[in-house]
Amino acid sequence: MNKKKTMLSLTMALTMAATAVGCGSGSGTKNSASNSPSTSPSPSASVKPAESEKPKDFKMTIRHINIRDTAKNALALLQDVVKKTESQVPGLKFELDGVEDVVNRDQKLKAEMAAGNPPPIFNLFGGDDTKNYSKAGRLLDLTPILAELGLKDKFMNLSEFTVDGKIYGLPDAGYVEGIFYNTKMFADAGVQVPKTWDDFLKVCEALKTKGITPIAMGGGAGDGWVINMLANTLFVRNGGPEIQEGFATGKSKWTDTAVVDAFKKLDELKQKGYIDKNVIAMKYPDGQAKFYTGQAAMLFDGSWAIAGITGEKSTIKDNVSFFNFPNMGGKGDDWINGGFSNGYGFSSKLNENELKAVKAFIKTFYTEDNQKLELKNSGRIPAMKLADIGDTKGLVADVVKGQVAATKGAFPAFDALVQAAVKKTLEETMEELMGGKITPEKAAEKMQKAQDEANKAK
Repeated sequence: MNKKKTMLSLTMALTMAATAVGCGSGSGTKNSASNSPSTSPSPSASVKPAESEKPKDFKMTIRHINIRDTAKNALALLQDVVKKTESQVPGLKFELDGVEDVVNRDQKLKAEMAAGNPPPIFNLFGGDDTKNYSKAGRLLDLTPILAELGLKDKFMNLSEFTVDGKIYGLPDAGYVEGIFYNTKMFADAGVQVPKTWDDFLKVCEALKTKGITPIAMGGGAGDGWVINMLANTLFVRNGGPEIQEGFATGKSKWTDTAVVDAFKKLDELKQKGYIDKNVIAMKYPDGQAKFYTGQAAMLFDGSWAIAGITGEKSTIKDNVSFFNFPNMGGKGDDWINGGFSNGYGFSSKLNENELKAVKAFIKTFYTEDNQKLELKNSGRIPAMKLADIGDTKGLVADVVKGQVAATKGAFPAFDALVQAAVKKTLEETMEELMGGKITPEKAAEKMQKAQDEANKAK
């Protein structure tokens, strides 16, 4: 109901009541005029609505990960959604809590979930995280809400947020991973986009000969997940998506030939000087910056990196394109690492007002217009089904072409399929491998030991 109409109705009702009962009750005096049915109430005696009828103010936290310069467009969209949602829910005030993605996932949210007090709305990773938190009763079942809001069939894929047929999270965008490359540096070195692993090594060598760092990468100081992205593609190229699907079930092992060979190839790239020599001394944003400021020819990254590569600080925005990682002659050729594994989850402990706010937030955030805006401004792959993607050009179009070129489809990141402890161990192990502190064979053995322990703890 319109707030102004509500106020008017209350005023009329209370005024009528005051006219019927009269003034001064309880004071010991009577006013004959006030008891006369023909007497109109004085304008100065208008009655205010009862204080209890005023919507109660309440605050809700939204934990997000849009804290880097490269995520400013995503943050602007979130802020716009917040304002619109607040205007739809009387008394609502959102508080934005921006936290670095790894800190949120591996530290803050994990601790909050253990204590049973996550924020009402928070960034959530699909796969094992969603499975564990839903089993613990921490996540709101969104299945009936999506049906109520008419969003049930509007998403591309909700499998990573679905547990036992129920939906517990919503991806805010999709992603694909591959190689961004400097087209000018490639032309200057006389090389083409490689189609095979051998071609890729030749490209790297030609770039190195020209004094150019072939591959930018910042995977140290707690950012070992960056190295994992490339490692993930390498062992799936060798063994196919099924190899990582079998880690948690014991059907496949980290010591299998396909994985060991992938670790060897990663080590080869580092040993030959093709990966930035400072890889474990730099954090993820530093590695990205080396690429988009023209200090390296290639960057293995996700489509979310488009915002930085084409941003204000980029010096190469007019000379950059994208290709899916070359085939290696294995079962995983012609696949691409991609999915819909990062988005928003909601606490299962919500009161009536908070539940209304969550529904309003979902309805306002998840729209076709917002998805198109993110695609245009940040190059983020839409998580929702779109009638069209508009006039998409430039790097975004190149990434979409790279995705289409993966004729067998997309496979999810390995950490959506294994336990959190295994993910963490691979981050540490890949940093050790890049630092020359462990051999590929020993790295595989260390990983399998962690996997065995995690599987026993189920």
